[in-house]
Amino acid sequence: MADQTLKQTLTDAMKTAMRAKEKATLNAVRLILAEIKRIEVDERIDIDDARVLVVLDKMCKQRRDSISQYENAGREELAEQERFEMGVIQSYMPTPLSDDELEGLIKEAIATSGAEAVKDMGKVVAILKPKVQGRADMGAVSQKIKALLA
Repeated sequence: MADQTLKQTLTDAMKTAMRAKEKATLNAVRLILAEIKRIEVDERIDIDDARVLVVLDKMCKQRRDSISQYENAGREELAEQERFEMGVIQSYMPTPLSDDELEGLIKEAIATSGAEAVKDMGKVVAILKPKVQGRADMGAVSQKIKALLA
């Protein structure tokens, strides 16, 4: 089913988790689907795979932030729950880029945009973001761009 959308894949995963009585996985997939549904209702659109990746990426970032807050507060059981959810979310995302692949894409974007200094960073990010969405942490990407433009 190569033509199946990410949203359909998530719906099928929810049904599979329900049948297998995998409560934790079911809850995590339902969280993803609820966020997708919220966006569809709020914006009155049918969400496409590119937008689903943006949603998944955002949800992973939220989980990373929560994990560090829970660890700092000594709430390891809550941090563990967030790690599990993040693992489920990441399983629906494309394979992350290696450091070498990412650096190559950044250098290509810098060359394409003609960026010469940190003030030109926005041009580089605009070219790069669609290529790395869901495959790299944009915070880390920004740091690498700054380092190469400095």
